[in-house]
Amino acid sequence: MKNVTEVTVFVLKGFTDNPELQIFFFLLFLGVYLFTLMGNLGLIVLVIGDSQLHNPMYYFLGVLSSLDACYSSVITPNMLVDFLSREKTISFGACAAQMFFAVTCGTTECFLLAAMAYDRYVAIYNPLLYSVSMSPVYGLILASCVGGILHAITHTTVTLSLSFCGSNIINHNFCDIPPLLAISCSDTRPNQLLLFYFAGSIEICTILTILISYGFILLAILRIRSAEGKRKVFSTCGSHLTAVSIFYSTGLFMYVRPTSNYALEHDMIVSIFYTIFISMLNSLIYSLRNKDIKAAMKKVFGSNQLINKVCFAQ
Repeated sequence: MKNVTEVTVFVLKGFTDNPELQIFFFLLFLGVYLFTLMGNLGLIVLVIGDSQLHNPMYYFLGVLSSLDACYSSVITPNMLVDFLSREKTISFGACAAQMFFAVTCGTTECFLLAAMAYDRYVAIYNPLLYSVSMSPVYGLILASCVGGILHAITHTTVTLSLSFCGSNIINHNFCDIPPLLAISCSDTRPNQLLLFYFAGSIEICTILTILISYGFILLAILRIRSAEGKRKVFSTCGSHLTAVSIFYSTGLFMYVRPTSNYALEHDMIVSIFYTIFISMLNSLIYSLRNKDIKAAMKKVFGSNQLINKVCFAQ
């Protein structure tokens, strides 16, 4: 038997060791993080404070904004500290916590986007029964959260039960599953299959739900004779389709593909976009293209001419 030392601390390699570039990335991600928090927390405040937004569609949007704020907060603060630190270390326990909350937020968002597509289908295809059909909105939100937590528990448990007795350098900015599998000295094939099938099943099932929902929405649009009615439907669904397209395209690339190419530098960039920039983009997509949100913003910020020019010129 060989004498091995189990790893208790990991080193996050990050983007670069160049001090000047590290300052640049620190300022960039600090700006993105602050904008993400302000945008998503602002949407939450609007949904809670404006009675006209008290319906299932905006309850889902409020929860989505909460997820995006949490998702970004799980990853970005530690990354900002690493940009200014010589030793970019993270303890085993902190790594486990970061992975758990990141997987929870990402998976819950998948389920939530599918529920939001179903919500749009009910609202457009059969609006007279919308209130009755979407009465279990809190149940759908709770089920999405529970599904995300169970998925995170599974992957966090099986990933961190592996042995890490060689290199402790993670070729990434945060503790994600693929780069951790890459440095383990255990047999990771069962973990790779578990990641592929679990993540793949969730992605495929939620994508099918979204596609079927929008298939029925398309049928409803074809029945609308007026151009104004069609434009209104497209306006209602456009923001959600944009968010879904960006989120799922990067998620499928990261987790539902052969694992032989994981932990490369381009994967790091894609995962950062998947976890940080999308959280910022969602608040823009759902606010600047939504008349109800813009009307609520006008009530709150009506006296602020700068905000009016930015928001209502869209």
